[in-house]
This record gives sequence, C-alpha cells and structure tokens, in this order.
Amino acid sequence: MKIFPSSIYEFKLNDSKEKTLERLKRRTETSEKSISTFIDKSFTGNINQNKFQLFLSNIGGGSFCKLTGFLDDSEGEVLVEIKRNFKMLLCVLYFLPILGLIIELISNSKAFHLILLLVCPLQILAIRFIFIGVFFKVSSRQVLARFSDVLDAGAMIKK
Repeated sequence: MKIFPSSIYEFKLNDSKEKTLERLKRRTETSEKSISTFIDKSFTGNINQNKFQLFLSNIGGGSFCKLTGFLDDSEGEVLVEIKRNFKMLLCVLYFLPILGLIIELISNSKAFHLILLLVCPLQILAIRFIFIGVFFKVSSRQVLARFSDVLDAGAMIKK
C-alpha cells in the first residue's frame, strides 16, 4: 500500500512533438513555485526541452495534483501525484488517529479498551482510501482532462 496515491499514464500525440510542446508552452505560465493563481493560462510550471512539471493554475481541487512527464516523437508519459505541500498536510491527518491512541494510553490507562487498537488502523485506512483516494481520483481526472485538452492528445492509458 502506498501512503500517497499516484498514477502513470501514456498517451499518443496527434501532432508532432514540436507543435505539441509549443501548444503546451502557450498554455503554461512559467513558474518555479507550485502555487495556484488566477491567470488566463491552464497550467503553471516548467517545460525544459521535452520534459515538464506542471500544476493546474486554477484554485480548487485541481491544484491538489502535480503532473511530471516527458514527450517523445509520437507519444508521451505523465505521472500524476499529490503536490508536496498537500503531502505534508496529509501526513498530519494520518498522524491524528495515532495521536488520539497515544493520548488515550497516557490519560486513562484503567479505562483503555483494546478495541482502540483496532480502530486506529481502520481510521488510517479510511483516511487513505476514502478521503485521500477519492479526492485524488476526482482531482486527477480534472487535471488529466485539462492536460489532454491542451495537448490535443489521444486517449490517456493508465500504465
């Protein structure tokens, strides 16, 4: 089980690599920071030769994911993962059930129930697969739809 979900997709280019890169550069605001702002372009990030690291520019659910990938002559590959600043916040969320268990152990040793040892891992699994997993799936679909629209690429195939 991975702590944070990620997905790798392959796609075919409809145009040449040069035209596709030019289209991507036109729709990307060059920025070293991974922030979302109100701009008229689809993405912020870096594009170096045939490699790219992009973030959705609008503020909202789509800014949850980061796109990293490359373009070859007729195809490309993109890795969709959670941005680093969200990973840090989610680590705090993962730690809350453990913190609750530790506080319960310290404060009420006489009234401690063994069921809490089962509940803590179940809460962590619920956070991972229900909260983070579903939100990542929705957010990554939104980002990939915008990415596919910008590139005018073929179908995204999960690797």
